[in-house]
Formats: sequence, C-alpha cells, structure tokens
Amino acid sequence: MNASAVESVTRAEYCVIACAEAWRGDGEILASPMGAVPSVGARLARLTFAPDLLLTDGEATLVGPDGEPEGWLPYRRHLALVTGGRRHVMMGASQIDRFGNQNISCIGEWGQPSRQLLGVRGAPVNTLNNPVSYWIPRHSPRVFVERVDMICGVGHDSARAAGPSATRFHRIPRVVSDLGVFDFATPDRSMRLASLHPGVTVDQVREATGFALTVPADVPNTRAPSPAELALIRQVIDPARTRDREVRA
Repeated sequence: MNASAVESVTRAEYCVIACAEAWRGDGEILASPMGAVPSVGARLARLTFAPDLLLTDGEATLVGPDGEPEGWLPYRRHLALVTGGRRHVMMGASQIDRFGNQNISCIGEWGQPSRQLLGVRGAPVNTLNNPVSYWIPRHSPRVFVERVDMICGVGHDSARAAGPSATRFHRIPRVVSDLGVFDFATPDRSMRLASLHPGVTVDQVREATGFALTVPADVPNTRAPSPAELALIRQVIDPARTRDREVRA
C-alpha cells in the first residue's frame, strides 16, 4: 500500500484490522463479536485469512460472510460450543485492569453500587473455557483501571489464584481500543502495549490508562489494511460505515 493510501485509512479501519487479527489461527470456531467494529473485523477475517470461522446472527442462525443463512445453531449446541472451548468472543468492558479482569456489572462497591450495568452474564464461563478478547472504543482511565470494581471476566491473576482448573483453558489473546492493541506477553501476565494505531503516541496511551503499562522500547504500528481488505471493508462488509459510529478519530 502506498503512502497516500495509508494516509486515507481511518482510525476505525485500523481498529477493524486489529479486531480481525484476534481470530487469526483459530480454525473452525464460533466467532462472537460484540460491537460494530468487531463484527466488521470478524466478517473480514472470514472473507480473507480465516475461512473456517463460524458466524451467527446473534440468535441461532449461522450466516455466511454475505449475511445469508448457511446453518442452524440450536441453543443447546451453542452451550456445548461455549463449555467445550469452541468459541472466541470479543466482548466489551466497562472496566478492565492490568491483568485483564473485566467488569460489566456495576460501578462502585458491590453492596451498594453507584451504577448498575449489564450484570455478570456469561463472562466467567466465557473466560474460563474459551479465548476471550476485548474491544474498547473509548480508551480512558475510567475504563482502564487499577482494579475493577467487580470481576466478571476472569483475568490472569484471578485465574492463577483459583488454580489449574481455572487456568487450563484461560486465554486473553488481545485487547483492542481506539488507541492501540494490547496483550499480556509479560512474565506476570500483566497488560503490555503491543501496537499503536497510526497517529497515536505512547504518552497518549499512558495518560489514558489508569495503571502502569508495560511498554516495549520499540512499539510497532498496528498493521494497515491491504487494498483488498480496504475494499472489502468499504464496499462489501460495511458500506454504511457503522464502524465510524464507534470510533470517531
């Protein structure tokens, strides 16, 4: 891709690429993206480097990249996939901490929270049985916190404290925000800055994070979409530009 083409790529499109990469190498597994950008990313992955991914309509129908039905997924079968580790969900997070503990339930003390959110839902089962990544469209210290107010999605330290039954299938491949990509490739499995979206600086990320990140000496940029990928995003998968509603930069 030439320089002028790279300059025309939006932040939202870099986020799509970063989300799509979460499913690279997963094989035949149920992709469960939550949010516009992860949904575009999952469909892009299916159309390019991950053709074995299974996509759903959010209910019970397996759909092809064009949105047409191609199979049926009864609820009992969906639960079997979840408990058997054949699902990779990309969830949101109202809070996430340095070890990947996620909160979508409440803000404040559990006994008397200041704000009630979605509830714990399926986050514990997801995180203990399947790979789980996270998508956070507004990177801020209110979301990236020192310690979550309530643990819904299980992080590395919590899984480690619970023992082998919790760590056996526990995996958090990546966290994607509107500023960059993060992983847990550190000795203590705390969060590390893996790549910056073009135009974002390390200082910006640090200022927007409520804990000390591990930052390598040389942080690469998030990879740019190829011309073919960009055409798929803009012309086939998301011509209505729903991605821009989540990422405004």
